[in-house]
Order: sequence, then structure tokens, then C-alpha cells
Amino acid sequence: MALFDLPLDELREYRSASAEPEDFDAFWAMTLQETREHGLGARFEPVATRLRTVEVYDVTFAGFGGHPVKGWLTLPAEAGAGAPLPAVVEFVGYGGGRGLAHTHLLWASAGYAHFVMDTRGQGSAWGGGETPDPVGSAPAYPGCMTRGIDAPENYYYRRVFTDGVRAVEAVRSHPLVDPARTAVVGVSQGGGITIAVGGLVPDLAAIAPDVPFLCDFPRATTLTDRHPYREIGSYLKTHRGRADDVRRTLSYFDGVHFAARGSAPALFSAGLEDQTCPPSTVFAAFNAWAHEEKTIEVYDFNDHEGGGPYQEAAQLDWLPSHL
Repeated sequence: MALFDLPLDELREYRSASAEPEDFDAFWAMTLQETREHGLGARFEPVATRLRTVEVYDVTFAGFGGHPVKGWLTLPAEAGAGAPLPAVVEFVGYGGGRGLAHTHLLWASAGYAHFVMDTRGQGSAWGGGETPDPVGSAPAYPGCMTRGIDAPENYYYRRVFTDGVRAVEAVRSHPLVDPARTAVVGVSQGGGITIAVGGLVPDLAAIAPDVPFLCDFPRATTLTDRHPYREIGSYLKTHRGRADDVRRTLSYFDGVHFAARGSAPALFSAGLEDQTCPPSTVFAAFNAWAHEEKTIEVYDFNDHEGGGPYQEAAQLDWLPSHL
């Protein structure tokens, strides 16, 4: 599809109409406080692979509610002989999981400690995951977007964003990682989690959300009919009269509000033909990002694939100056 959203000059000025809850900070402070009452308990178990250039660890840590969350930590093979490494924490796209141990080689090949978090309750659409979500839900539309959408305290992404914060804490606990040099990255849903973690963790070195999801819900849910945003419309099509409650819940998880608290340099990206995460929703988060050092790569003729390997190359060029 050709361009369907605002012109680029308007995108650069666009601001979301998403209303921030008055107790946004209190809600998240309490959420993280309750989670940290559970010990982090990060465990790093070596994985036997035939890879010669990296070492891989099967990681388990306590996320939201103390629930076990999985991940892979991949280190350059010579990491133990030198100084602690800068770390890149990665969050994955919607429906996916951490996959197999040998599938995450980019960042370790560039000399970083790389941690990829499994997303609770996902991983069966692609990649494969091993982290269940043990929390129940009121009636929901198939997928994750409406699980617990009846109230902020119950919403699925409350658990996922908290897991993301704990993932940063877990990788920082490893003796071969320099906690002061930690970045978070992710594509689509992973980009949305990246923005949320960037707003909740005050001392990150950098963030790089690529075509991020979960931003500017008021516009996204009415502009595109693609999934996953369409899950919300499909839920409201059946549950008539609940739109105000749904909007209230989503306001606690909107990337725009996390972006307003962003305290690290940021590299965003957007595809101007992206119907899954419309460019205006991406620019809403980018324009709200609070740190003055920020840039956005724009891919004029790309849909949700965005820049793909071109954006990875841009990240590889950008990150060293921050890590």
C-alpha cells in the first residue's frame, strides 16, 4: 500500500492525544516494588552448542509476580579473559519467543553481551518460547492484546513490561557484564517493550526501538485494521459499551507516556507504508521521547519490515558511541 498516514513534515510535529493517567508513575512504582519483593534469582546455565565464536547460557529469572521467565545470554567466546562487556538486551516481536540458542548471533559477534528475553505466553506463532503466563484473564479476544483489559492491574502488558525491567536487572547481575553500559533494543512488540523499559529504567545507556508497537493507542486502534491492534476493535465489537474502560486501561501502557520519561539517547525507526504500526504512532512516541539526543530512521517505501538489515546496520554504527 502507498502512503496512507500523515505527510512526513506533519509526522515530525505530530503529538498524541493519549491522556496520561494522573497516577501513572504511582502505578508503575507500586508494580515494580511488588515485583522486587520476589528475589531476582537469575540463573545462568551453560548450553552445549557447536558454535565456536560464542558461549550461550540458558537464563531463568523471576519476573512479574516472581514468575520464572526464560532468556538466552550469548557472549563472545573470549569474554572471560577481558574486562566486563557492554550489554544489549533484546525484546522480541508479537507472537514470538526466544527461539533456539544458536539463532541470536549479531550482537555477540559485534562484541557485546547479548540477552534476549522470552515473552511470557507467546512463542507459538514463530521462534518458539518456553515461558508460560500463569495469570488468568477475563473473557478476551484471541491473542494477547485484550487479556486482562478490564483493568490496568490485570492487563497482560503489565506483566510483560515488568518482565522487561527484570530482564535488564538479570543481565546486569552477570559478572561479565558492565551494568553501566546497558542498551535495550527490539522490533515491533519488542520496540514497544523497549520504550516501556526505557521509561522505567532511569540509567540505561541507550535504547533502539525499531518500528515500535504499543504506542498512541487512541490513534492506532482507529487508524489500522491490521492485527494485533485490530484485536482491541474486535473485542469492543462484541463487548459493546466498554470502550471507556478499555481506553483507561491502555493509557497505563501507552508508549507515548513511557517516552515522556525517557532518559537515554534513542534511535527509532519508522516505515511510512507501515499499516501494522502506523508511522504517526511511532512518531508520537519519538516526538515525546524526553532525552534530547534522539534520531529516527525513516524508510519511505517500507511496510512493517521497516529497515530490516539496514536498520541493524544503523544500530551497529550508532551503539558504540553510547556503550
